[in-house]
Amino acid sequence: MNALLIYPEFPETFWSFKHALKFLGKRAAQPPLGLMTVAALLPGTWNKRLVDTNVERLRDRDLAWADVVLLSGMHIQRESLVAIVDRCRVRGLRTVVGGPIASSLSAAELKADHVVIGEAESLIGDLARDLERGIAKAVYQAAERPAMEASPLPDLSLIKMRRYSTMAVQYSRGCPFNCEFCDIIEIYGRRPRTKAITQVLAELDQLRAAGWREAVFIVDDNFIGNKARAKELCVALAKWRSQYKTSFDFNTEASLNLADDPELMQLMKDAGFVSVFLGIETPDESGLIASNKLQNTRRSLLESVAKIQSYGMQVMGGFILGFDTDREDIFERMADFIQSSGIPIAMVGLLQAMPGTQLFRRLWREGRILDAGHGDNTGDKLNFLPCMDAAMLVEGYHSVLRRIYSCEAYYDRVKLYLSRTQPKPGERKFKQRWLTRANTRALVTSIVRQGIFGRQRWSYWKFLAEAATRYRRSFGTAMTLTVMGYHLQVMTRKLSQAIASTAQPAESGKIILHETGGPAR
Repeated sequence: MNALLIYPEFPETFWSFKHALKFLGKRAAQPPLGLMTVAALLPGTWNKRLVDTNVERLRDRDLAWADVVLLSGMHIQRESLVAIVDRCRVRGLRTVVGGPIASSLSAAELKADHVVIGEAESLIGDLARDLERGIAKAVYQAAERPAMEASPLPDLSLIKMRRYSTMAVQYSRGCPFNCEFCDIIEIYGRRPRTKAITQVLAELDQLRAAGWREAVFIVDDNFIGNKARAKELCVALAKWRSQYKTSFDFNTEASLNLADDPELMQLMKDAGFVSVFLGIETPDESGLIASNKLQNTRRSLLESVAKIQSYGMQVMGGFILGFDTDREDIFERMADFIQSSGIPIAMVGLLQAMPGTQLFRRLWREGRILDAGHGDNTGDKLNFLPCMDAAMLVEGYHSVLRRIYSCEAYYDRVKLYLSRTQPKPGERKFKQRWLTRANTRALVTSIVRQGIFGRQRWSYWKFLAEAATRYRRSFGTAMTLTVMGYHLQVMTRKLSQAIASTAQPAESGKIILHETGGPAR
């Protein structure tokens, strides 16, 4: 069989970093790791192609070649995914949809011939056999969450590697916490499952053999969900990097309780972790308690962030506005906190009630759900009725973005972060290949766009001078953050300019119900 795997396009959002990637000559941040893994699970006798519509066009000749089309995506990719399914249906092509979106939306909404709910490792064999025989069922649902040992090496041969800024490796799935708004624990469970260290090293060996020498994102739901195993992996990663004298840098996602474990932070630093995304959510402890984000309570959030930064790791932070506990002063408190934290990349979004989450179910019972949402929490749409006046919430959200992404505020946070992570004199570091071809291109493009034609040229040159003198040992990091800041500033301007005359939540949409009467997931 000819299997065409298609990854739908992401809309332009704060998360896409589209405007920053252009500086590097890249088209997307990461490849579709899920589809690459599914491809490796499909029968070896099948012919396979992969089209990531974020980096290339889906051509008619690709569809003409295919016997079956397999798609995967997240809720935010819904519009693109459904459009591709419709295009396939016109041709009479069979379609299979899986990934997180299949756990969020009903089969009717996805329009596919076959829907796969859950993780693929335990059911892909049955699906492939049934497709070959022409007897595939409408819905396949995993009976259990598979052990990570069952996950194969992803098929790197299917992607155009140089079109991405970062490669991806998955080490674990699941998170031990129980945040009300999170769909991760609903899809992947609260018991973290991890790959064997040999599996992770094999994936890194594969990337190295393919010529990759840049950043690698460890795409875990929570890298430190099992701290003991994470420490073992960090020791192995440090040895691996030392053995090959590689310039690989690692990024990941974790929880704020990382700050409680100095040994783990040191091991992560030694292993080459340079940044970590943390769900901080809100400086208001009542909001953390109400949303069951208890791991962030009973601690100083600012001190926790500073501790992690002191180990040389950039903290990227996730923040949410729209909790039931938010009051009128939350916007000023949020902006003040972010500015004091030294977190340059602060992703502030409006609360989204994702289908399938505890939050969605609670708001559904309270009659406050408007629609199934769209997956983008950095727009200006709400899919539920907030306690705060909706117009006030949206305008307050915009005010936070305008404040934290003004050039002066952004560069002040970068400098605070750099001051906390500046290598100490005599400190041994892996030699970084910052002046690669792509980074040289980014530097030149940055000078032209931000330094010559930019709206805030004076702020840019002032920051560049300080980075080249006071923070010269971290100049590469400073320039990377300058380019990333450009994207965030462009997106803030676009959002501020968007037509939002009434600033009301999204129009009420129809909720598709299952036969049981519950909302579709």
